[in-house]
Amino acid sequence: LSEKGPGRSENGNAVLTGVRLKASAGEETSKPMPVKFKAAGADFSQDGFPVSSLIEKGRKAGWAIYPQVGKAHAALLQLEKPIASDSGAELTITLDFRSQFGQHQFGHFRVSVTDSNNPLGKETIPSNVRKILALADDHRTESQRNDLRKYYRENVSTALKDVKDRLASLRKDQADAEATERTTMVMEEMAKPRDTFVLLRGQYDQHGDKVSPDVPKSLPPMPADAPHNRLGLAEWLVSPSHPLTARVAVNRYWQAFFGTGIVKTPGDFGSQGEEPSHPALLDWLACEFMDPTQPNTPKWDTKAMVRLIVTSATYRQSSVVSPELLARDPENRLLARGSRYRLPAEFIRDEALSVSGLLNPEIGGRSVSPYQPKGLWEELMSRSDGAKWTAQVYVQDHGPDLYRRTMYTFWKRTSPPPTLTTFDAPDRETCVVRRSITNTPLQALVLMNDPTYVEASRKLAERMMTEAGDDADGRIAFAFRLAMSRDPQPQELSVLKKIYAAQLDVYQHDQAAADKLLKVGESPRNEKLDQPELAAWTTVASVILNLDETITRS
Repeated sequence: LSEKGPGRSENGNAVLTGVRLKASAGEETSKPMPVKFKAAGADFSQDGFPVSSLIEKGRKAGWAIYPQVGKAHAALLQLEKPIASDSGAELTITLDFRSQFGQHQFGHFRVSVTDSNNPLGKETIPSNVRKILALADDHRTESQRNDLRKYYRENVSTALKDVKDRLASLRKDQADAEATERTTMVMEEMAKPRDTFVLLRGQYDQHGDKVSPDVPKSLPPMPADAPHNRLGLAEWLVSPSHPLTARVAVNRYWQAFFGTGIVKTPGDFGSQGEEPSHPALLDWLACEFMDPTQPNTPKWDTKAMVRLIVTSATYRQSSVVSPELLARDPENRLLARGSRYRLPAEFIRDEALSVSGLLNPEIGGRSVSPYQPKGLWEELMSRSDGAKWTAQVYVQDHGPDLYRRTMYTFWKRTSPPPTLTTFDAPDRETCVVRRSITNTPLQALVLMNDPTYVEASRKLAERMMTEAGDDADGRIAFAFRLAMSRDPQPQELSVLKKIYAAQLDVYQHDQAAADKLLKVGESPRNEKLDQPELAAWTTVASVILNLDETITRS
């Protein structure tokens, strides 16, 4: 055995997690009965793995003997009541090894019984402690006194038992937490950084000039007291004298709300990029971001910057544009009107879930797998046993996880969510600082046929029928206000009422079609509502969610 045992593990240790004893009278008709223990002792117990855990309820650590491996040890369990039998008793002893550590079982062991009235007497005291006790106090060394004190505290003192048990419990909790928590790699600076050289023609063994960490000479130098490492680089990036960090950040925030940044090329602020349309505005926003003039506003506060932009008169303008203004400034670079652009893919899905009442507002947690066409991941499997590997077979979530915000959707780069890529979500193969915006028929097909949007239409229809009264005009106006924050125009009302009437006639004559439509999605249907009527309103809701104005920021 490794380290001469007595355990089978690499370090010779073993963890006994339980001992069970049954006794019968020895007769064929006698049923074995469990026998309880009342006390336990051992010549040595590993810290956090006391022999008492074998008989205490709720203790799962077990008895272990590390680091005193390679030698014999004994554990003694005293019965609650003696076993008495005139004809002799048959014992069944079961040893449990259910520890989290592999191969921690006994390799060599022996089981003995005794009729001693004091099995846990002085025999349980380790031989080295008995030798120390046999010495007069003035003949004991300091090391022997420490060993004697340690044994008393850990095995005899009742005052320290609670503290010891509490410590063992905390150590177990720590071990459990470390075993279940995920870890991540963290970089650490070397005590002495290795020398770095220019490699001549890129060859690793052809060293040129020796170089050291620094920043571009065209930009302000690093602070004099800043270390030339990653910490110093971070301090330099947010230094008030640095011209780029704040400008790039506020330009991206501006782009998020106006569709186009003050600098149209957010990935290039250099000589090859476009000049800002409003240089003074960009400078002011950057300064306000770094050092706000508003009271009680922290520096580099993203929420404060967002609030500043969306409460500005520029942002709150109408997007209605005259032909003359459109001809003069087709891209709205002069900001004479409100911006108008299609929402990002994630916003479109979240909007449909929110309007329908399905959106799960929970914050944080694991990624989730919403509806997706079957077989997409499986088509990319390179092995027949791909199901045994991670992220090879798509397993859809159920319940509230189906309606988490889209930012929590699990993303596989080789097979990104198809409904999101249809609305121009990047594939994440490369960094993208500005998304493209397209307008294709496939997007309308997704909005009208994907289970997410069909189910959202059904739930929106239920809200229209239960929260907006009984008349068609009120129900349509209710959906319009939810989806577009305005009331419908008379012409819009007329068109949607005609759609409702036509669909109601269809579903009243085809109950199977209505039932099929209303079964899309896993959310429960309101059984109190008339089925053909709900199916007709579901179609109307689908039309509203598919309107250009619904998925457009305007």
